[in-house]
Amino acid sequence: MKQRIITAVIAASFFIPITMLGGWPFTLTIILVASIAMFELLKMKKIPPFSFIGLVSLILMWILLVPTNWLDLSIFSHVTKVELFVFMILILLMTTVITKNKYTFDEVGFIILSSVYVGFGFHYLIMTRLDAVNGLALVFFVLFIIWSTDSGAYFVGRKLGRRKLWPDISPKKTIEGSIGGIICAFVVGFVFQLIFPIFDSYIILGLVILVASIFGQMGDLVESALKRHYAVKDSGNVLPGHGGILDRFDSLIYVMPILHLLQLI
Repeated sequence: MKQRIITAVIAASFFIPITMLGGWPFTLTIILVASIAMFELLKMKKIPPFSFIGLVSLILMWILLVPTNWLDLSIFSHVTKVELFVFMILILLMTTVITKNKYTFDEVGFIILSSVYVGFGFHYLIMTRLDAVNGLALVFFVLFIIWSTDSGAYFVGRKLGRRKLWPDISPKKTIEGSIGGIICAFVVGFVFQLIFPIFDSYIILGLVILVASIFGQMGDLVESALKRHYAVKDSGNVLPGHGGILDRFDSLIYVMPILHLLQLI
């Protein structure tokens, strides 16, 4: 526990000022964080990050990750990010033939899905922060919802938890804890709105809280399923006492694209 607290304090003392600063320092920091997350996924699959296919996977992720205007170069002026992404997929598929299945179709599928998972998740975190009006408040709002959901689920689950939520994936999580996390998220979300009013409607506020809390828990379960499938305890060890980058950002990168897709933020 002591190690977890020390790591959390150090990480927060760096991440919070960078988030408040915003702009290119925040964007570059998230690019670094996302790259580490991609490395963690590659290691789970036992794909060397600095192999040809590992580097291609990073490029795939970066294409989806970076702000769209970063690719507004003369040589790319006639193609979209999606078209670049598809082109890189074709290169990966070609690699399965050239290497005579040293790199398999299964590995290519894993890389494509991983790059979408990490790339889009962190992309929408960057784009939310770059919002000139409420970017900073929105990022912290979603973070507070996720943190309060986790805390509420943990304490309510320990006190009242009886029925397992999804024992095959995460044996310790309970239905009571999940509901307690959602209730805690609503309390924190409404208090946040009273102090920093960023939503014009309480209906939208409630929807954002509900979606962020439920899908934040789903993002945590998705990463738990991934780790269980590849028989690893943590996604990495870059954060002593907490595990890897994916262990800390799994809920956030799952929630952000959904909130944008639903046009709630």
